[in-house]
Formats: sequence, C-alpha cells, structure tokens
Amino acid sequence: MVHALPGNVISTQTSNDGSSMQDDHSDKVELVVEAYVPPDPGPYPQDQPKQNSVRFTPTQVGVILSGVQPGLTMVVGPPGTGKTDTAVQILNVLYHNCPSQRTLIITHSNQALNDLFEKIMERDVPARYLLRLGQGEQELATELDFSRQGRVNAMLVRRLELLSEVERLARSLQLPEDVGYTCETASYFWLLHVYSRWELFLAACAQNQDKPTFIQDRFPFKEFFSNTAKPIFAAESFEKDMRTAKGCFRHLQTMFQELEECRAFELLKSTVDRSNYLMTKQAKIVAMTCTHAALKRKDFLHLGFKYDNLLMEESAQILEIETFIPMLLQRQEDDRARLKRCILIGDHHQLPPVVKNMAFQKYSHMDQSLFTRFVRLGIPYIELNAQGRARPSLARLYNWRYKDLGDLSYVKENEIFQRANSGFSYDYQLVDVPDFHGRGESAPSPWFYQNEGEAEYIVSVYMYMRLLGYPASKISILTTYNGQKLLIRDVINRRCVPYDFIGPPHKVATVDKFQGQQNDFILLSLVRSRFVGHLRDVRRLVVAMSRARLGLYVFCRRSLFEQCYELQPTFQLLLQRPDHLSLNLNEFTTFTDRHVEDTGPVQLVSGIEEMANIVNYKMHQVYQARVTSYQSDQYSAYPGQSAMEIDASEENGTENTEPSVGEMDLDNGTEKDASLPPDATSNGSAHLDASVEENRDV
Repeated sequence: MVHALPGNVISTQTSNDGSSMQDDHSDKVELVVEAYVPPDPGPYPQDQPKQNSVRFTPTQVGVILSGVQPGLTMVVGPPGTGKTDTAVQILNVLYHNCPSQRTLIITHSNQALNDLFEKIMERDVPARYLLRLGQGEQELATELDFSRQGRVNAMLVRRLELLSEVERLARSLQLPEDVGYTCETASYFWLLHVYSRWELFLAACAQNQDKPTFIQDRFPFKEFFSNTAKPIFAAESFEKDMRTAKGCFRHLQTMFQELEECRAFELLKSTVDRSNYLMTKQAKIVAMTCTHAALKRKDFLHLGFKYDNLLMEESAQILEIETFIPMLLQRQEDDRARLKRCILIGDHHQLPPVVKNMAFQKYSHMDQSLFTRFVRLGIPYIELNAQGRARPSLARLYNWRYKDLGDLSYVKENEIFQRANSGFSYDYQLVDVPDFHGRGESAPSPWFYQNEGEAEYIVSVYMYMRLLGYPASKISILTTYNGQKLLIRDVINRRCVPYDFIGPPHKVATVDKFQGQQNDFILLSLVRSRFVGHLRDVRRLVVAMSRARLGLYVFCRRSLFEQCYELQPTFQLLLQRPDHLSLNLNEFTTFTDRHVEDTGPVQLVSGIEEMANIVNYKMHQVYQARVTSYQSDQYSAYPGQSAMEIDASEENGTENTEPSVGEMDLDNGTEKDASLPPDATSNGSAHLDASVEENRDV
C-alpha cells in the first residue's frame, strides 16, 4: 500500500549521503488497481438508483468539483449553458457525499425554483428529503405534494405502507404480526429477529463458502422476497448469491431506516409540530424564493432552522440585501457560522434586480447585485462556455457579449436544429413595421407604450403558424412594454380565441418577466418608433435574443434601431436578411425536409394588410374543409336523404355557429374577404379595400 504525504508536509527522514537515496529509488512499489463494483441495491425495481442522463462538459465538471468544495463558488452561466443541470448535480453529489448535511436552495422567481426542483426529483434523492416552501409549490409539474403539509401526509401514508411490510416479514418468519403495530415495536423487531438472523447467517456463510447452493438453502428471508419478478438466487456461484443476499438485506435496512424516520411523526400529534420537525430535522434539501426567506426569517430563527450549504440560482437578479438574508437564517453556534459552502450561480450580462426608484437605482447603485459586485471586484469565477439551447445561427445574435461562448455538438447535429422552420424562409428575421393608419407608437398614459401595427402584424404571423400546424405551446409572444403586452392580448382575444383551432399562444409576456424561460419560437415586438427606450440596455437585448430555440422574428421600426450604437452587433446580423417577412407558401404543414440554410421559393410580405389576407385565405381553406367534413358525416349518418334535405335541415337551426371567416378583421369590425388567394394580395391595401366594398355590397 502506498501512503502519500500532503503537499505542504515535508518528510523528516533525510539522508546524509547519496547511497541511502539510491537505495530508496531502487525499491519497487507495487500498485494494485481493481475495478469498483457497486453493491447490489436490492431485488425490486424501486430499489434501483435513478441514473443521470446528462453528459457534462469539462467546464461543467469543473463547476461541480468546485461546488462540492468548502467555501465560495461563483458560476457565470450564459443563456442555455445548463446552469440548472449543473446546480442539480452539485446538490446530488452533496447529498450522497455528505448525507448528514442540509442544503438550502434560493432563487429569485418561482418559475426558476420549480424548474430546479423538478430536475432534483429526477435524480437519486429520495422524495422524503425534499421540501418546497412558498406559494409557488402548486405550480410544480408533479403529482406529489412537496409543501410542508403534503410531505407530512406523505410520511404518514408511507408509515402505514412500511408497517404492513413489517407484518408481512413477520409472517414469513412465522412470528406474531403485532410487531408491526407502531414504529417502536418495528424497531425492536429489527434488533431481536431480523438483524440477529442476519448475523447468524453471515457466520454460517463464512464456514461454507465452498458450497454454491448454501445461500439459496439457508437465506433466512427467502420467503419474504418470494414476490420478486424472478428468483433472487441462481445457485451458480457463492459470490454472486452473496452479493444478491446483501442487496436483499440492504432493502430491509432501508425499510427500517425509513420507519425510524417516521417515528417522530407518530409521536408528534399536532400538525404544526409535525411540519416544523419536517422542516428543521427531516428534510435534507429545502427550497424557497428569496422573498419567502425574507418574510419568514424570524420564524426560521425561532424554530432553530439549520443548514450547511447554500445554493443560490439567479443570483445576478437578487438585490444585495436579499442575498445576505438567506445566509443568516440560522443562529451561530459557539460564535462560529455553520455555513460551509456558498454557491452563487447567475449571469451579470442579463437583467439586474428591479429597482423602480430612480434615485436608488442611479445614484445608490441599488440595482447592483452582490454577484455583480463580486465579479466587478475580481473575485474568481467559472464561466460556462457551451450553449445547448438554440440553433448556432440564433446564438450568434447574443454570444458576442460573452468571452468564449460556443455550441454543444447536440445543437449542431440534431435533426430538429438542421431542419428549416416550415412556412418561413429564414430561422430568424427582422421585420420592418411601418406606420399603421398613419400612427406608430402611442402612449395613452405615461410609460404605457403601444404600437397597434406591430400588435396586428405579430398576431397575424401567430395565426399563420397555427394554421400551418405549429403547436400553441411552442410559440411565445414577447414585448418590451406592458402596454404592448395588454394590447396584444386584446387582439388575440378578438382574432384568435373565438376559433378552437387557433386559440391563444403559450405565453404573452414582457422580456423582463420571461427571463430564465425559453420556447421554440419567439415573436418579439420592440414597440418604439420615435426613441429606442430602455432596449438601449444591452442586458435587456441579450435576454430578448436568447429566449428562442428554433425561430426568432423581431417586429420593429428598422430606421430607428439600426442607428442605435449599443445594439449594433446584433442588428448588423439581423439586417443581413430582408426586412420584409419572407414566407414559403409552398409548405402547408409543420413538416419540411428543407435544410435551415435553404430558403426555398421566397415570397416577401409587403405589409400588415397582405399578411392579414394570407391568413384569411388559409382560414377560408380550413372553413371549407370543415364544411366538407361536416357534410360527409351527414351523408354517412343519413344515407337515404338527399343533399337538398340535409341543407334544409341545416337552415332550420343546425347551422355552424362558429364565427365566420369574414369576421377576422384588423380594426374595429371591418370585414374582409377570406376567399382571396395569396397571389391576389400582392398589392396589399388596394385588394383589401376592394374586398371590403364587395362584402358591403353583399
């Protein structure tokens, strides 16, 4: 065996002559290396540990190694670089390497906390050690309840399940079943009957290692494990059967360990006492937002809440004072802080904390987070350098802001990133939106900016995507102002919601609120037509450009934004493509074999009116298909009736009550003809006016 000295310890054995050094070098050291074989976890499927399916980059491995070391770890994570997966792996390693330590998770938003928590549930961390505090717990995409009351109820239900297993074990050993009455009687049963039998079995095995069938014949709990999918012992090798027997005993150990943890919930009768015990003693990973930590700090100190590790996601969005509060949720012991690790994960190139008071924001620099302050002061940090969210072409719109942000091989090679967006010539494009009815941006009240032309245009493009078959859940509409967000929602309620085959998009939100989220297709409205406004902040531009995975379409006033110096690196790329929306009208579904760099036949949309006519034409096609399908169903239901009789029955009250296609208007109830083909709409508003007059004549 080789013993190595630490790097800062010098051996005291020195030699006065060179002969002794030669003797030392002449000694040969034998190093024996053996492959590690993990122990058998147990015979049941639920005993198998959950495997990690994420392949980490070398930089992410460095972050994980740094995160499990004591002290401060700072991680800068550009958009799509796997900050959440890396954070979850740090938590997973800490749980397994330091099982007695407790970890506190803090985020700025409920959305980020739920994303982090859902990924923790997929790892090899038992659900009984997880706790989610705060109001956002209801939004978790899981059937399990991870609130305090939900975890208490789950522990009580689990207690009954385990006690029934103890009774079954007692029956298999031909003992009275009353040993499974309480957790206390079960613990006595473990010591007197289970563990003692295991020790006698091990002693007998030590003397009969030459008999391959000995374990199969003498294993004391063979009847209890008789309900497995296949026989647990093969009787081929003593070593294999011994490994299986230890796995079975490990299953029993885990079962009685869980019962021991349920014992406190059996003794405590009050719901409040049970939930407080769960939070302060039972849970190993506790998650909450920084707001909840600030509101409940007094309660945490009163209950004696303790934790050893602090992991803070979105730390660049958290106020400096809000960063300190989670570090002080526990009292010091013997004038020493118990906190061992502090892991801050964020991105100071994205939006800072929101401070509405301009004096505090500008003169006090209150919008500077502690994370940003540390980076500015030169504290060492690790920057993740490979994104796996967006197409490489989309990533170029914002990766100039980072030192060395590359792309994972996944986004270069996967088929979904290689295919073009059906119905569109380009995967990203800037669409110039002129004045609509002689007006660009408007402000009904101060700072409440709206742009009706961009709202109508963006909703028409959304409807076009839905009519091609794009799922609504894969499309999000973003804007830079709340006024525009409300206007877009009004237009959607008027033009999309009445039609069941269109409906609303996944989300209509501001860029600031959508930070930390993503979607396949993003339609972005920049609103302003006189002044650039707060998009001049490059951090907001980085957030806006980095939300899309497959397609990004920006609707704005080109003449304004192309002159903004701060936005030049992004807008120079956008303006390399036509500033009129380029469609491929030869594609009628979401599937296409066209490569992302192949534009196909390009049709440039002249403006808002032509886009509306294209949508109305496609709506008319859908309407005709539905009428044809309805009539064919009627013919098949009443084969003896003639078409005249069916039409008469429809006129008597069975007609379709769905809004007609002519109601798909752009402004204040003006009807438009949906029967115009796309080729007939090349002149834009002239054809639209003609269709209006035609409808009025009808």
